[in-house]
Amino acid sequence: MPMHPADGASFLFDPGALCLELLTTGGPDELARWEVLHAPGDLAAWARVSRLRLEDVRASEAHVTDARRLRDAVLRVTRAAARGRTFPEEDVAEINRCAAEPPLVPVMDAAGTASWAAPADAPRVLSTVARDAVDLFTGPHVERVRECAAHDCLLLFADTSRPGRRRWCSMERCGNRAKVRALRARRESRR
Repeated sequence: MPMHPADGASFLFDPGALCLELLTTGGPDELARWEVLHAPGDLAAWARVSRLRLEDVRASEAHVTDARRLRDAVLRVTRAAARGRTFPEEDVAEINRCAAEPPLVPVMDAAGTASWAAPADAPRVLSTVARDAVDLFTGPHVERVRECAAHDCLLLFADTSRPGRRRWCSMERCGNRAKVRALRARRESRR
C-alpha cells in the first residue's frame, strides 16, 4: 500500500494481509489523527488502493461505521497477537459477526484475469476482510504478527517473508532511519 505520511516521504508498506491493510485507515486513541474513514467514498477509496483493487464499492454511512468497528477490532486483536496475549472476546465476536456475511466472490475471464463478481458492496468487502482476519489469526502467520520496531511507528504487519526476521514496517522508512541512526552512533563513538 502506498503510504503518504505528513512527516516525511511517501513509501510502500506491505502489511502481509488484507485485514492489516484496513488498519492504515486510522483508529481509536493515538490513531484518531490519521482517521480517513469519514464517508462512504472513503471506504470505496480504501478498497481501490487495497489488495482488493475494487473500482466501485457501494457503501452507506452505516457501512462506514461498520468498517471502523471492524477495523478497531482487528487492531486490538493484532496488537494482542503481536504481544503474545489472548484476543479480546468482544473483538473476536465483531470479526466473526462480519465474517458471517457473504464475502466478495472471485471470478476470472477467458484471458485469466481475476476480478470480483458484482455486487461489490460494503458488507461483502467487510466480510472478505473479516475472513482474512480469521485466516491470519488462526493460521501459521499468527506467530509472525508484529509491531514495527521503530519507537515512533504504530504500524503493524504480518511477516510473511521466508526467513521470518522482518522488524520494520518498511525498509524504505523505519528500517532506513534505524540504519542511519546506528551509523551516526557508530561514528560518534569513534570520535
